[in-house]
Amino acid sequence: MGILIGTSGYSYDDWKKKFYPPLIKTPEMLTFYAKFFRMTEINSSYYRIPPRQMMEYILEKVPEDFIFTVKVFKGITHERPEDADRLILDFNQAIGPLVERGKCACLLLQFPYSFHNTQENQEYLLQMKGKFSAPLVAEFRNSGWITESTFAMLEEQKIGFCCVDEPRLKGLIPPEARVTSDIGYVRFHGRNAQTWFAKDGTQYARYDYLYGEEELMEWVPKIKAMAGLTKTFFVLFNNHPKAYAVRNAELMAKLLDIPLPAIPKEEDYDSSLNKFL
Repeated sequence: MGILIGTSGYSYDDWKKKFYPPLIKTPEMLTFYAKFFRMTEINSSYYRIPPRQMMEYILEKVPEDFIFTVKVFKGITHERPEDADRLILDFNQAIGPLVERGKCACLLLQFPYSFHNTQENQEYLLQMKGKFSAPLVAEFRNSGWITESTFAMLEEQKIGFCCVDEPRLKGLIPPEARVTSDIGYVRFHGRNAQTWFAKDGTQYARYDYLYGEEELMEWVPKIKAMAGLTKTFFVLFNNHPKAYAVRNAELMAKLLDIPLPAIPKEEDYDSSLNKFL
């Protein structure tokens, strides 16, 4: 499938008039989104295991060539309860419609910053391999995982490595460009160093960031090289506030010479009266 570009999530009210039409209803968002992008990352599944019916429902909203990646429930990656196997079973059942229709390219295991590179955590990660119903990609937040032994472990288990672009802060993952399976993955989180570790309740402030062209160009040769080593390479933008993810996905597609339909902008929804006020 080559390189596929999209956003992490698509159902955001603040995208109205910046990407979505002003009066669009939430159930209509995915159909509109799919007019411009060929994939998205479902991240609502991180907050709760979705009903199976929801997966059946969203399949009706997209064209036949549309593909999904799915973020794994945080109860499995962050909380690690004793009944994790039951949660994994529930998760597999929930995403069943996507898997059965060949619409789930992979599952994203995003581990927290507190998930350090220890023997215990390595074993926990490796246990995931045989329990999920779709290929796995691991996203680490702690730089302790950036070692050759980690990449060798992931490659041996055919677990993909999620490259990330985020603030250049001590302890966070650097902009490492690696592939460890036939699925490549990179997520752009923004570079808000001041708000990344903020504990004042502004959980989305860290992602309120618009990349410039020079910043994205840093990744263009890396993505092209990594894509040549994979069957499919996903480029996801998680800087979702103010529809920045859409704007940057559009720009990255241009830099990678990937054609996209003309994507609506805020000025496209302005009335002629507003333009003169």
